[in-house]
Amino acid sequence: MTKLFDSRLAYNALLWLALPYVWFHLLWRARKQREYLQHIGERFGKYSFSQMEREFLQQPLIWLHTVSVGETRATATLIRKLCERHPDHRILLTHTTPTGRAASEELYGDDVMRVYLPYDYPFAVRRFLQHFRPRIGVLMETEIWFNLIHECNVEHIPLLLLNARLSKRSARRYARFPRVTRNGLHELHLVSAQTEDDAMRLADLGNRVVPVMGNLKFEIEPPAAMLELGKQLRFQFGEKRRVFLAASTRDGEEALLLDALAHADVEKLLVVIVPRHPQRFDEVAALIEKHGMRMQRRSADEPISPHTQVVLGDSMGEMFAYYAATDIAFIGGSLLPLGGQNLIEACAVGTPVLVGPHTWNFAQAVEHAVSIGAAIQVNHADGLVHQLNVLFHETGRLHLMGEAGLRFVKNSRGATERAMIHIGLALNYAIYNELSSSKVK
Repeated sequence: MTKLFDSRLAYNALLWLALPYVWFHLLWRARKQREYLQHIGERFGKYSFSQMEREFLQQPLIWLHTVSVGETRATATLIRKLCERHPDHRILLTHTTPTGRAASEELYGDDVMRVYLPYDYPFAVRRFLQHFRPRIGVLMETEIWFNLIHECNVEHIPLLLLNARLSKRSARRYARFPRVTRNGLHELHLVSAQTEDDAMRLADLGNRVVPVMGNLKFEIEPPAAMLELGKQLRFQFGEKRRVFLAASTRDGEEALLLDALAHADVEKLLVVIVPRHPQRFDEVAALIEKHGMRMQRRSADEPISPHTQVVLGDSMGEMFAYYAATDIAFIGGSLLPLGGQNLIEACAVGTPVLVGPHTWNFAQAVEHAVSIGAAIQVNHADGLVHQLNVLFHETGRLHLMGEAGLRFVKNSRGATERAMIHIGLALNYAIYNELSSSKVK
């Protein structure tokens, strides 16, 4: 049965069958995040622009697809270097989520153009490519869209998959459709992976050589403004209090943590919870109140009472400040089988890290951080609280963990320069093809 669907024709048939779900998905997400109802035309390849944006399009474009907040922030150094080294080009960023788009606006303002990448329907992808005519395109991490890849190949637009990662679980899923996956990977101009394990899995699926470039998320530099805000937050929290941060928590994790934290043996402990998705802020606030804990919201921007037990981090774009203001950080998405979130930002400011058992999205980074003492992996929420009890009574060990985290990040950098080499070669290839085509005409 699988072989019947192992072709791009069958893939497109499944896409058309899923079209009603696409609309339902947008409406469902819009219940908690109204931004999903904005720019809907862009998701089907229809774009309209201001005069400034039209002038923007007069220069050749380097297009990067950064799905959401994590990818958008991870490419900050890369985008800055692209602007410096290729001033004759402009940057087009595409996103999938409203939070990714908002992060782009916050980071880059009018220095880049941003739109939603259309869904992978052939007509929508063609509209996108014909409208923008990017000189090259760059997909990040695991964005393997077969129609997008094919249409770029047809239009002779070099399309790269950089910072690529592929978990064992995802590899098994793609392996069910070997022909369409292999053809898609072959039509990419270049694939470059985060780790050796990612490279081997991608090479097995695509029957091609996949170089390793490292992880762009190690390149991110803590902004000075966020570090300063972190100092202010620490003052608000209480400089003599013990502060535990639960960062980027996902649905179901907050309840596990709050139940387990009832057994914490830490004097004056302040818990800061920052949900991964802003549409869940009110839901988590209600959960904290249900547990009978005294809470304040970060959005109130008030000094934290000595009697407050939990601060709800209901703000956007301040994660570095939260990490800088805390003693120990738990990285969410890892207590439940969700794959885990990025621990690199916490390590980059020297904050000791705790993670749960489910970390396949950052498997090698977590393994390395644990091996050098920058992070501790626990099996469940009770184990996490046990580690809190131990670490808050061993301040010397906390300091050593923080120092190990700083070294971990520093020694893992270099992916941006490798990405710049890949992009520079692809630009040269595209320009050569353009010149060759114009001579033939």
